[in-house]
Amino acid sequence: MQQSGFTHTIDGRGESSEASFDVINPGTGAPFAVCPDATQDQLDRAVAAARRAFTTWRETTPAHRRERLRSFAEALKARSKEITTLLTREQGKPFARAQDELNRAFANLEGLLAIELKPELLRDNERGHVELQYHPLGVVGAITPWNVPVLLALPKITQSLYTGNTIVLKPSPYTPLTTLLIGEIAREHFPPGVVNVVAGGNDLGAWMTHHPGIDKISFTGSVATGKRVMASAASTLKRVTLELGGNDAAIVLDDIDVKALAPRLFWACFGNSGQICMAIKRLYVHEKVYDALCDALVEIANKVKVGEGFEEGVLMGPVQNRMQYERVLELIDDTRRQNARILCGGEALARPGYFIAPTIVADIAEGTRLVDEEPFGPVLPVIRFSDVDDAVRRANDSRFGLSGSVWSADSVRAREIAQRLEVGTAWINHHVGVEYDVPFGGTKESGIGREYGAQGLKHYTEIRAVSVPVLPPMAPPGGAAKR
Repeated sequence: MQQSGFTHTIDGRGESSEASFDVINPGTGAPFAVCPDATQDQLDRAVAAARRAFTTWRETTPAHRRERLRSFAEALKARSKEITTLLTREQGKPFARAQDELNRAFANLEGLLAIELKPELLRDNERGHVELQYHPLGVVGAITPWNVPVLLALPKITQSLYTGNTIVLKPSPYTPLTTLLIGEIAREHFPPGVVNVVAGGNDLGAWMTHHPGIDKISFTGSVATGKRVMASAASTLKRVTLELGGNDAAIVLDDIDVKALAPRLFWACFGNSGQICMAIKRLYVHEKVYDALCDALVEIANKVKVGEGFEEGVLMGPVQNRMQYERVLELIDDTRRQNARILCGGEALARPGYFIAPTIVADIAEGTRLVDEEPFGPVLPVIRFSDVDDAVRRANDSRFGLSGSVWSADSVRAREIAQRLEVGTAWINHHVGVEYDVPFGGTKESGIGREYGAQGLKHYTEIRAVSVPVLPPMAPPGGAAKR
């Protein structure tokens, strides 16, 4: 029997819709729940409620907002098993990894609340006093993807509300249910209209980005959709933060300890079945350690248990949806036609659901789809290099620029190389992960703006310069008095 009873959150109340759509469990490939499909009228009412609520929410103090958000987080924690179970069913990841996602979301929420946005003094001298103040924008329209729905929804809610905005949040139609549940819990902790959650497909997203009542769009998703979001938002000059796709390169130098680093490199690629925007998608390895590292990665891949999220011992789940599953298999089939070696995997598992064995490809280079595109699945091209300058050039020769990393026993050398990567985040001997106090976002086509940190919070505000110049004494009307 399919789960039902999920509702949108509009103006502090739960609402269903006449239309609905099935939610698929990617571990079985079969529907397991029904989700309401919001109408344009429901979106209009959610935006109107958010605009009404903004007039009073913006006047609350940061301390009050912090207290409300912390109370909300405690309520979520009290129902964490329910949320985690639902997340595993709709996203597919192993239950333990779903628990990790919630825990990281809570940690980011609490960390963001520790950041204070204070007015910044620009000038206080004989020319006068100038101060920068940060004010809320209004209604934030947030759109989240299907790979880590809770980890991306909670920070958008936190950053929006903490800075004095209200929010209308739309989850991916592939993973809408945990976000609808979060909205349901939010009803008890915020005034009506402060948090609104509506579920639907591509039409709903387009209505949001074009809606005149929404002041900012915070979008996380693909480059192609991000471009459409930006074009649509231009009609009303909405502020936009776009955290888009990546084709992250990791450069492995010739002095590494292969045995020690291979597991870290493996999971930086294959965590969440490769469905992480900042995962390693291209692994450049120096020729001196190339074969040894390939062997070590294959050994790990062959030991990893792939399966449905509630199976004991499972470390990797399915690809989340059929469309992405078919795309990854298409990339693997295209790779077979190249002069490359598939070292392990390379095929779907013979079982229901969208399972692909972890796949490692050697002797491949730029000019192939697997290297040039973002696979967003459990497949890794391992690319040989002999010259570090050449590896940096090849890593940078991409329309993507989300993040990258350099791996070496010499951290000073690695840092010098990492500083040459054209990315929003460059790591040393590490890859993947956001921190609440470090701004995250991409360069090139990987995005615009930043989330997290003080800089990320500022992207949810408008800057106002308050200037008090020092003026010369004013002469009395009519000039100097006559004696």
